[in-house]
Parts: sequence; structure tokens; C-alpha cells
Amino acid sequence: MGTTIQTVTPFVEIMDCTLRDGEQTSGVSFLPHEKLMIARMLLEEVNIDRIEVASACISEGEREAVEMICRYAQNIGALHKVEVLGFIDGRKSVDWVDSCGCKNINLLTKGSLRHCTQQLKKTPQEHIEDILDTIHYALSKDIAVNVYLEDWSNGMKDSADYVYQLVDALATTHVKRVMLPDTLGVLNPLQVIEYFRKMKKRYPEMHFDFHGHNDYDLAVSNSLAAVLSGARGLHVTVNGLGERCGNAPLASVQVIMKDLFHAQTNIHEEKLNDISRLVEGYSGIAVSPNQPIVGENVFTQVAGVHADGDSKANLYCNELVPERFGRKREYALGKNSGKANIERNLKELGVVLTPEQSKKVAQRITELGDRKEIVTQDDLPFIISDVLKHAVPAEKVKLISYLVTSAYGLKPLANVKVEINGSRYEADSTGDGQYDAFVKALRKIYRTYLNRTFPILENYSVSIPPGGRTDALVQTVITWRNGNRQIRTRALDADQTEAAIKATMKMLNVFEEQQTP
Repeated sequence: MGTTIQTVTPFVEIMDCTLRDGEQTSGVSFLPHEKLMIARMLLEEVNIDRIEVASACISEGEREAVEMICRYAQNIGALHKVEVLGFIDGRKSVDWVDSCGCKNINLLTKGSLRHCTQQLKKTPQEHIEDILDTIHYALSKDIAVNVYLEDWSNGMKDSADYVYQLVDALATTHVKRVMLPDTLGVLNPLQVIEYFRKMKKRYPEMHFDFHGHNDYDLAVSNSLAAVLSGARGLHVTVNGLGERCGNAPLASVQVIMKDLFHAQTNIHEEKLNDISRLVEGYSGIAVSPNQPIVGENVFTQVAGVHADGDSKANLYCNELVPERFGRKREYALGKNSGKANIERNLKELGVVLTPEQSKKVAQRITELGDRKEIVTQDDLPFIISDVLKHAVPAEKVKLISYLVTSAYGLKPLANVKVEINGSRYEADSTGDGQYDAFVKALRKIYRTYLNRTFPILENYSVSIPPGGRTDALVQTVITWRNGNRQIRTRALDADQTEAAIKATMKMLNVFEEQQTP
């Protein structure tokens, strides 16, 4: 018997659960204003279809967050996209959602017989009656209702008749969506296909969502299987946040739907990296460097043979081009770089070297790589200068002297003297830390004496070089933004502030080079 192939390109509705399910990640708790900022970016920039923002009746902080998000969403005409998880608790959850100004409730029901009888201590019919009473009350308050079947995956495995009994009852109501979670992350794609096809065959007109958990690292694969089998909506979280191993990551689900299944979504892909960084900052959960789409290293080629192939015919590129996500491809510099990587980086900088000079630079980069030090493209001019013993680039900004002080109860103070293009300037400033005071003094010099803007600090990373000890050198990598150009420099020193200052002076020399016509 042949397999039926869908010929119509489907539209897949995406609901982001970062602000509800993602907050169940160990150690993650968003403040109300942080929830608002994430919701704003998801709705306005990422263009997500729906957001689940909280659980009802949890705390006053949750109430404040939901009220803020609903006010904002109403102002931009997106209140219909905001949803709150509610419970079968009589009128309590519905009244809570209504009092916050939200117009959508996602009712959590029991999708397996074991959960119904052993957790609720109720018969299926008793649970169904409670569900119907809550749905009817919500609808009477003009609140739209979606229903979760918690533990649906095990329900289909062990008690399919119970699942059908429950959904038969829901089919008689005005529920908008029935949401099918793999609550414990126990399904594989073949099982998802089997169970979804059974649900679609029995309820062909019903809107089903799939909610995948990643315990076996199959949340994304299972999401694809669900859409292949008729799911009209998928649930995701930014960076895959969620309980235990997390949920299906938004970025991965989006690109797989588009590239491998040719499904249509409303997602603005160029904003996926931005929302990832925002959630990373607020959650405190770092994104793995090799996380698909949004990881720091995913558009960085390390092997020289790859750079060589890209320069000839894009032999090592696929549809996941970095520009699609507001990023750019980089060619790492290290012991595996090879000639092609170095040449690509030099070309981007506009630097031309003889073969012998290139060989010397490659040797130095290999030495640094053997010591596990980071080498960025912006470090290249300084490596060249050091290796070839001539000014490439010219040191247009020189640090003459600086003094930073710190005292209990007082803000740190910095006095800075620099030479910029042959002229000397001095300024002092206070800051929230010694380095902050130093940078503010530099900003004052550029603003007061040069009437020029100063690059914007984007990222500041301090670490001990791999293999080092706590009393070894500190490595500082700082990323700045100058218009549409990014500058990233690195410095090593025994003192964290000194390392940051050295990296900043490197940045300023690159910055001045960029100002040259």
C-alpha cells in the first residue's frame, strides 16, 4: 500500500511557550518587565502566531506580568495572540484570566487514564463533567478555550479509549484547539505519526497542536512528524527552554518546517538570533556554541579545506546561510585554519601579504591555536604587526596613562589620557565599575573633544583560557557595534580590568582605521 504524500503546502501555526513552559527550566524566573520585553519582541519582531505567557493563580508577580502583556497586546491589536494556562478548578482559573484582561485560556486536562484516576482520583466521566463545566463558564465570560491533554502520549499508548472518550466530549463544545503534549518526552517520530493519524482520522475537522518535550532529543523530529501527519500547530520555546531537557527550540523548528517540509509560517527568521540573545540574557541560561541557527559557532568554518571550498564554489554551504538570520559567515583562526581561512580573513580586511609573510602569520596563528587562545579577525592586524615588525595598522590611538580607583561606598573613578591621531586628550568619569568608568571617560573624550560617536558595547566576556588556573591569565573578549559593522577584540592579562582595557584599545585602533576614507 503506497504512502499518501501531501501536495498542498501546509500553513503551520507556531505558539511560543517560553514565558510559561520555559520558565519551568531549573533556575529560570522572569521578572514582569522581562516577560513584557520578550513578549514584545516575539509578537512585533519575530511575528509569532501565539504566546503562552503564564500559569493562572500562581502569584501576584504573574498577575502583574499578564496584565502588562495584555495591555500592550491590546494596544497593538494582538490581544487574541496572548494565552494563559488554566486548570480545572471550578471558576478560579477562568476568573483569574478574565481579571487580567486576557481573552484566551489553555485548560490543562488529563490525557491519560492513569493521570485521571491516580492523580485526580476521579472517574473519566467525573473529569469530563468538570472540564465541560469550566469550558461553558469560560465561554460565558467571552474567553476562548483551548484544551491540553496532559500525558496524551502515554494516554495513546496505554488508554486510547479514554483519550477518545475525552475528545468525543470536547467535540461537542466550541473549543478552538486540542493540544496534544508528549509531556514526558517518550515518543519517537513513528509513534507520533501513528497516533496523530488516528486522531485526524477520528476527528478530521479538529485543530490539533503538538507540544514536544526533548528528553530523548527528539522534540524537533517529533514536531516534524506531527505536521506530516496533520498537526496544524506546534509549540516551541526560545533556545529550547523547558522542564528537564526542555522543549522544541523555536529556531530549529522554523527552519526544518521551511527547508525540509516547505511549510509556511509567519516567522521573521532574521529576528531569531535577536530573540535568542534576549532570552539568553534574561534567563541566564547560556546558548551552546553549537546550537543550530543561534549558536555562536554555527556559521564559523574552522577547517581550512572548508574555506577553500567556499571560495571556489560555496562547496560547504547549505540553505542555512547566515544572512538569512541576520548573521554572517566567519572563518575561524586557529591551528586548523590553513591558508584558505587566513586568506579569506585578510581579504575581508583589505590586507595584502606576500606568500612569505602569509606563511609567518599562519605559523603565529597556529602557535596561538596550540595554546588554545582565541584569535578573531580583528586580532589579525595586530598579529601581522607583531610578526612582521612594522606598523600594520598604524597605532592611531595610544594609551598614555590611566588611573582607576575603587572605594567602599563610592563609585569607581577613572582618569584617562590618550593620544588620538597625534593629539593628546584627558578626561575623567565615574562608573558602575572600574572598566565602566574607564569607557565613560573615553566616551567623554570622543564626545567633548572630537564631537564623534563612540562604538556601542554589545558583549563582554571574561574567562580563564582553557587549561589555565585561577591565578593564570584572564582572557577578555569584547564585541562592539559601529553602525552596521561589528568589532570583536581579545586581550590577555593577569588583571581583568587591564585585559579589558587592552582589548578596548585594540578596538579603538580598528575603529579609527574604519574612519579612514
